Amino acid sequence: MDTGTVWRHIDIQRGELADLLEDLDAADPDCWQTPSLCTGWTVRHVAAHLTHAALPMPRMLVEAARSGFRFDALVNRMAVADRRPASEIATNLRGVVGSRRHPPGTTAQDPLTDVLVHTQDICIPLGIDRPMPAAAAVVAAHRVWQRGFPFHARRRFAGVRLVASDADFAVGQGRVLEMPIRELLLLLTGRPVEAAERLS
Repeated sequence: MDTGTVWRHIDIQRGELADLLEDLDAADPDCWQTPSLCTGWTVRHVAAHLTHAALPMPRMLVEAARSGFRFDALVNRMAVADRRPASEIATNLRGVVGSRRHPPGTTAQDPLTDVLVHTQDICIPLGIDRPMPAAAAVVAAHRVWQRGFPFHARRRFAGVRLVASDADFAVGQGRVLEMPIRELLLLLTGRPVEAAERLS
């Protein structure tokens, strides 16, 4: 998939998630405090995190310094410390549509993975069955498999062949584990197995 198409998928997913968050805020503001699939994070934290990828580089450098240039600490601190109103977070996520910023050392495939997976982190605990575009999910799954940090998927799934039942995706060697690409992407990114089972 070419880079332009990847960014189009990112824009669509960000815009649709912003719509969903605005609807949730109007229907049930308390849902923002629901624990997400990200350990220690609520729906609000995940939504806020998705707006941080497009922050200007000088701001990111300042935030990185405050976190001792430790990636996990940076990401967690920024999400937990973000005190914007829920409605503003949704608006800001919509404002990120069209941005082509991504952290140094990453590619467009990384914000694609972020928005696909974090949308599920929000929706699954809220009982929302959110479809995931298969072609985009395949690109994200390959990216996760190829990278080491932060998911270390190849190490975690050593001796297993992961096969998508609904898309052209197969990686690894060994015992075959087959399921839809959405569930495979959740597993590759360290989401609980039961989350995938609940969607199956």
